Amino acid sequence: MTTVDPTPASLPAALAEPTVPVRRGWIALLFAANLGVWMAFFTPIQVLLPQQLGQIAAADKETMLAVVTGFGALAAVLANPLAGALSDRTCLRIGRREFGRRHVWTLGGAVLAALALVLLAQAQTVLGVAVGWVAAQVCLNAMLASLTAAVPDRVPVVQRGGVSGWVGIPQALGLVLGVVLVTAVFTGITAGYLAIAGAILLLAVPFAVRTKDDPLPHAHRLTLRGLFRSMWVSPRQHPDFGWAWITRFLVQLGNALGTLYLLYFLTDEVRVADPEGGLLVLILLYTAGLMATTVVAGRLSDRSGRRKVYVITSGMVIALAALLLAVAPTWPMAMAAALLLGAGYGVYLSVDAALITQVLPKATDRAKDLGVINIANSAPQVLGPAISAPIVVYLGGYPALYATTAAVTVLGSVLVLKIRSVP
Repeated sequence: MTTVDPTPASLPAALAEPTVPVRRGWIALLFAANLGVWMAFFTPIQVLLPQQLGQIAAADKETMLAVVTGFGALAAVLANPLAGALSDRTCLRIGRREFGRRHVWTLGGAVLAALALVLLAQAQTVLGVAVGWVAAQVCLNAMLASLTAAVPDRVPVVQRGGVSGWVGIPQALGLVLGVVLVTAVFTGITAGYLAIAGAILLLAVPFAVRTKDDPLPHAHRLTLRGLFRSMWVSPRQHPDFGWAWITRFLVQLGNALGTLYLLYFLTDEVRVADPEGGLLVLILLYTAGLMATTVVAGRLSDRSGRRKVYVITSGMVIALAALLLAVAPTWPMAMAAALLLGAGYGVYLSVDAALITQVLPKATDRAKDLGVINIANSAPQVLGPAISAPIVVYLGGYPALYATTAAVTVLGSVLVLKIRSVP
């Protein structure tokens, strides 16, 4: 007997391929929720954790920062696909009312992440900082898993590049606002963590309570056996998904190598008088470049139907920015590199995100499969410190680090040509 795939009309709403374009209000709420998540991801890494560890272990600050961020990234690698798999098959009913499968993870993750940051603010030892950051990473990745799935759940393919551009902007803007928040508005490490905790709740809760979230029929609920079986995506059966993972991993590895020690780069190599102020200037330039390209590139990609040429171009621009830092570690060159890096990464964020949604294996596993993709975002944060610390300390310093960044990024962007199902 031949098995026929169900038609879109026969699928439950939670699993059907979206065809109705999303509206601006929905995009704005998703934008805000992602802004809260990325503020909480990046502000501690760029500002609060280096400051906190600089006070606790000044003599070994580089190594301790690498250890703490490495453990946090390892937690993210494990938490994101697991939370995604649970989100895919969440069937929640209270009394006679059924709830959707995504928003409970957004709300729960936001509340628990805020609590983790409050505890992190009180940490007085390296171990305490590591435990607090790991807890925050687990909760934030539960949120990220559900929010990332919103695009394939709700956005038609012809609109995904543009929407992905808007969703990508918070990755840079969140850091800008976060840095301003913890350096100009709420000064001090403790106040900074509390401010970020409040921002998560303020920005993420409206999306979860004001947008639709279709319930999943109980026939699709996840068993324990099914959970573990679903975690593996065969690259032989789904080669395009495998290549998409590899390209994302390499580009994000380049990003991790190039950004982890940025504050220390300004302090020890460029020797700017005010490293924290200089970091804020670079972040602002980076954000300006990203915002100038990400939505435009996404929409152009939607109109043309082409994705790969944009990914390759973006990788070349990012590599050029890294090479500028490698050959001329000066303040003017750092500013030029930040602008170029933002422009290149903006193109990459929107178009690669849209491309990935087109190679997902099954509608029933969207969040889990995107969680597997997000391993390619998080795993470089584990490997990045292990690779970058020896390069900076023993193998040529910051010029060697940024040259490596360029090489890894070019390789990752070119390998997108291996993907066959997306032009």
